[in-house]
Amino acid sequence: MLASLVTNPLDSLLAQLAAVAELSRSDGPILGAHLEGPYLSHARCGAQNPNFLLEPDLEHFRRLVQAADGTCRMMTLAPELPGALKLIDAVRQSGMIAAVGHTDATYEQAVEAFERGAAVATHLFNGMRGVHHREPGPVLAALDSGAACEVINDGVHVHPAVLRLVADRDPAQLLLITDAIDAAGVGDGRYLLGGQAVQVHNGQARLDNGSLAGSVLTMDRAFRRAVLETGLAIVDAVAAASTNPARVLGLSEDRGAIRVGLRADLVHLDADLRPVAVMRGGQWITGG
Repeated sequence: MLASLVTNPLDSLLAQLAAVAELSRSDGPILGAHLEGPYLSHARCGAQNPNFLLEPDLEHFRRLVQAADGTCRMMTLAPELPGALKLIDAVRQSGMIAAVGHTDATYEQAVEAFERGAAVATHLFNGMRGVHHREPGPVLAALDSGAACEVINDGVHVHPAVLRLVADRDPAQLLLITDAIDAAGVGDGRYLLGGQAVQVHNGQARLDNGSLAGSVLTMDRAFRRAVLETGLAIVDAVAAASTNPARVLGLSEDRGAIRVGLRADLVHLDADLRPVAVMRGGQWITGG
């Protein structure tokens, strides 16, 4: 997984990137960072703290890259912001994936970003201009451009029919993600995200103003919902949870499938698609 860092003051992001860099060098599950900001739209910031949003700045970006020391794999930005297209160039030149998200871009602006080299739509439908029959916005731009389309399949962020729409368009474009905050696996209560209070109640994470603030989803539940409640073919759901993300991150030669020569990172599921056992790097994980 990637550790997604929400918008924060620049100094905080630099420290967080350095911490994730240290974690990603171990043999743990964290493969690097995903910077979800700070170059995002005020109009579509969602649970991102609007006080910390910035317009694209190449000098700030260079400092972020330096702090990550090669371990930041993706950056989400709003392509309609001044200087965003040049920033997409810089993101790609640094070896990172440019993603479109938290954006109020028109269809044309989003298409331009994907043509420039952006390759991912961050949590499609959420945190972006909606679809209208005369202004299809970034959603259809992502689908038309063949971009990888992340979907938070928790039954709250998108309707099951929406997930089917993406999968029916092209199963290879679908990426199941969790967008999970630190409340995942913990339970209801009060939490903090990017300096803002988040209330988790009945499995939904929201700011005090009602905006969704990430999720408490885990990947096994996202996968199970995709098959049992949304009706995806199990082979497509498996790809969306593993093979497609590995391909997008450039890791297909190392993981993301059951094949000779790849890492043996496996999940054993029962007939109800619930985890029975987990293998990491060829070793079964035991104990609590």
